[in-house]
Amino acid sequence: MTEMTPVTNAATDATPVKTPTLPDAQTVTAVKHWTDRLFSFRVSRPQSLRFRSGEFVMIGLLGDNGKPLLRAYSIASPAWDEELEFYSIKVQDGPLTSKLQHIQPGDQIILRPKPVGTLVHDALLPGKRIWFFATGTGFAPFASLLREPETYENYDEVVITHTCRDVAELEYGRQLIEDLKADELMQELIGAENLAKIRYYPTTTREDSPRMGRITDLLADGTVFSDLGISPITPETDRAMVCGSLAFNQDIKQILEDFGLVEGANSDPQHYVVEKAFVG
Repeated sequence: MTEMTPVTNAATDATPVKTPTLPDAQTVTAVKHWTDRLFSFRVSRPQSLRFRSGEFVMIGLLGDNGKPLLRAYSIASPAWDEELEFYSIKVQDGPLTSKLQHIQPGDQIILRPKPVGTLVHDALLPGKRIWFFATGTGFAPFASLLREPETYENYDEVVITHTCRDVAELEYGRQLIEDLKADELMQELIGAENLAKIRYYPTTTREDSPRMGRITDLLADGTVFSDLGISPITPETDRAMVCGSLAFNQDIKQILEDFGLVEGANSDPQHYVVEKAFVG
């Protein structure tokens, strides 16, 4: 789906795959830097790993003290993919991302194969329209769910909002959705008529773009609904998933509850769910 730097199998231009030396080691197969703050990468998938699209795992590297330094990362690839994709911010003085941003194909990362998370279809009651609300790299679990056939089997309409500071920070999501609709494999797997259900609504908060403003404000004043030509959110028809900064999650939670939606969980399916493990 996303063009990256692949690991080639050509004998004359092969990237050597290192013998695992890390605990729960997986090999990096591709890396793409989107901006000076954002990058995505793909790694090999453990044969035993089973997960639901939208879940996250703990990944990382060895810290300076020789002990595993791990963080929660949503899996951006769908459950059927043979590899695992991740989308990450770069923090120059961050304990993990200051090192992780320099990985190359053939390198290894630590991946604990114990997926968990709330952004899964099982945590929602049946509905007609699903909303994915994301800021920044919070787009990652929705990159998985947008490529998951069950999403389109469950809903008549799929609305994905993505709010970032600058236009360039929207590129990962924009390109993924564009490629998704044009990819013959995805059309065969999901169906062109189902991919037509996607309504993509990107906004920026700092750099000028066709749509400016925080999605929270655009929801509260009804701009989103008028722009898309759709009815407001109601608990009878709408379901939602939220992934962003802690402040964003809290603001969206309040807005959804003002619309009458109730927060759910794996053990108690309701109208919306929030990924509490993600902060960034």
